[in-house]
Amino acid sequence: MDAIARGENRILLVMAAGTGKTYTAFQIIWRLWKSGTKKRILFLVDRNILADQTKINDFKPFGKAMTKITNRTVDKAFEIYLCLYQAVTGIEEEQNIYKEFSPDFFDLVVVDECHRGSAADDAAWRRVLEYFSSATQIGLTATPKETKDVSNIEYFGDPIYTYSLRQGISDGFLAPYKVVRIGFDKDLDGWRPEAGQTDKYGRLIEDREYNDRDFDWNLILEKRTELVAAKVTEFLKATDRFAKTIIFCENIDHAERMRQAMVNANPDLAAANNKYVMRITGDNDEGKAQLDNFIDPESTYPVIVTTSRLMSTGVDAQTCHLIVLDRRINSMTEFKQIIGRGTRINEDYNKLFFTIMDFKRATSLFADPDFDGDPVQIYEPGPEEPPIPPDEPSEDGPDFPLGNDPFDIPFVQENPKKFYVDNVEVRVATERVQYLDENGKLITESLKDYSRKAVRQSYASLNDFLTVWKDAEKKQTILEELAAKGVFLNELAEQVGRDYDAFDLVCHVAFDQPPLTRKERAEKVKKRNVFGKYGDKARAVLDSLLQKYADTGIQSVESLEILKVDPLPVFGTPVEIVNLFGGKPAYLAAIRELETALYQKAS
Repeated sequence: MDAIARGENRILLVMAAGTGKTYTAFQIIWRLWKSGTKKRILFLVDRNILADQTKINDFKPFGKAMTKITNRTVDKAFEIYLCLYQAVTGIEEEQNIYKEFSPDFFDLVVVDECHRGSAADDAAWRRVLEYFSSATQIGLTATPKETKDVSNIEYFGDPIYTYSLRQGISDGFLAPYKVVRIGFDKDLDGWRPEAGQTDKYGRLIEDREYNDRDFDWNLILEKRTELVAAKVTEFLKATDRFAKTIIFCENIDHAERMRQAMVNANPDLAAANNKYVMRITGDNDEGKAQLDNFIDPESTYPVIVTTSRLMSTGVDAQTCHLIVLDRRINSMTEFKQIIGRGTRINEDYNKLFFTIMDFKRATSLFADPDFDGDPVQIYEPGPEEPPIPPDEPSEDGPDFPLGNDPFDIPFVQENPKKFYVDNVEVRVATERVQYLDENGKLITESLKDYSRKAVRQSYASLNDFLTVWKDAEKKQTILEELAAKGVFLNELAEQVGRDYDAFDLVCHVAFDQPPLTRKERAEKVKKRNVFGKYGDKARAVLDSLLQKYADTGIQSVESLEILKVDPLPVFGTPVEIVNLFGGKPAYLAAIRELETALYQKAS
C-alpha cells in the first residue's frame, strides 16, 4: 500500500506457499477498491482451480461486484474480474479477447503465481500486462524465476516484501517436515536387459543401459511401481492410513499405474470406499471432481491421490500429511511449489507437521543455496548402508511437453514405444538417518541409536513412557508425536521385527525391554475373557477388532473408519455397530478397555 501511494506501479511480493498470498491480495484489493483508489481490478491466474477457490473463499466479500471471465465472453458491467489467462489469450488474434477492454479499463492488475508465465518476455501473460500498462501491476509468487531467459525482477523490480519458507516455519505459521529417502537398486545402478529379452507383450527390449531418466517414460518396471506403493502403504500403516497423501508421478500414465498399485496394496480400505485412492490429473474428470473433497479437512475421501502436474501449485491441501515424490524434479521453482502443498498448518485437525517420501532423490535440492527452508531431518532407509547416490539431477534433463491446462504431462516423445517389464525384481538399496543438530550441523547415525535418543528426549525413563501411554485417550496421538521427532516405527519394524506392536518397538529400542508380537498380546487378551460383560454381537465386534490389531496394529483399532472394513460390515453400518455398545461414548470406552487389556501386563 505504501509503495502504491508512492506511485510505484510494478510491485513484486514473494511469500512462501501457505503464508496467504491470495488472502494478502484480497486485503490489498479490498482497501484500494473500497477507498475508490482503484475502481476496476483484474486478478489473473493460470488454472481454473485457483480462480474457483479464490472466488468462493478469499474473494467472497466482493459479492456481485465480482465476475469470472468464462467462455471467452466479456461483460464490462463488473468491477472485480477473475480470469484464467488462457481464457483471454490465444495464438490467433481474435482469441485475444482481453483487447475487447480498452487499455486503460483496469486500474489494477494482480498476477497470482507470476513465476508461471508473466516473467517471460514472450509469455501470454506478458502481452496482457503490457496491454494494460497504465494499470498498477502486482506479481505474487512463492518462487520468483531468475534465469538467462526469464526474470520476474526485470519486469516487476526487486520484491518489496519477502517472507520465506524458513521464516514461516521458524515463526510457527508453516509446518516443519521430515524427509524419508528411499533409493532403489535399479534407480541407483541402472538396468540393462539380457540379450533377446522381451517385455510382457513379447516385444524385444532395446539393448541399452536404462536409468531413472527412462523409468516410467521409456521403460516401465512394474515391480518398481509395486515397491513404491508397498513402501508408502507401510509408512501409512505405521502412522495413519487416513492421512491425506499426494503422490507426484512422472506423467498421467504413471499416475494411473500408481493409483492401481496403491489400490492393490490397500485392498481392504479401497474395497470399503472406491474413493480411498484416486487419480487427479488434467484428463480425468472423475478425479478432478473430487479435488474439493480432497482439500476439504472435513471430508475423509479421497485419502490418497496420484497426480502428475495438476496439484503441484495452488492447491490448498491444509491437512496433507504425506507428499510422495516419484518424479524427477529439475526445477527449484517446481520443487518449492510441491513442498508447499504440505506446509499448511491446521491445528483443529492435528496437522502440525508433514513428511516427504522421496524415491527420486529430488530432495537433493535441499542442498541448493537457493532453497531457504531446511527439513527437520533426512532419512534414507534400506537393508544396509549404501554408497552415496551417483549424481544429483541436473538442469539439463529431458524436457517433456506441458499440457495447455492444467499442466499435466501426458506420455509424448519422438519414439512413442515404451516397454512394460513385469519380471525384473526391484529392491531397496539405501539406509541412512540424517538430521540437523542444534548447531545446524548434519549428523549421521544408525536408525536405532537415533530413535533411542529421540524417544528419551521426550521420556526420561520407561515409567514416564508407560504413564503417558496408559493415560492417553488415543495411543495414535503418542505415535504421531514420536513421528514428528523422526521416530520411524515402520522402518524400526523392518530391523527389529515387523510383527511387533509400536508400543513394543519403543520400549525395546529406547528402554531395552523384551518385545511381544501383536499376536502374542492379542492371544493373552482372548485367554482372559475380558469382554464377557458384552452381548454376543458386541463381543464379536471386539474380537474382530482384536484380530485387526494383531494384523495391522493399534492405529487401525482407534479409527472409526475400520468399521467399514471387512469383516466388520457383517455386523451392520458403523452407526449400527456403535449402537451395539449403547452409543459412541460407550463404544469408545470399550476401545479403551481393549487397549488397557492389551498393555496392562507391561505396566
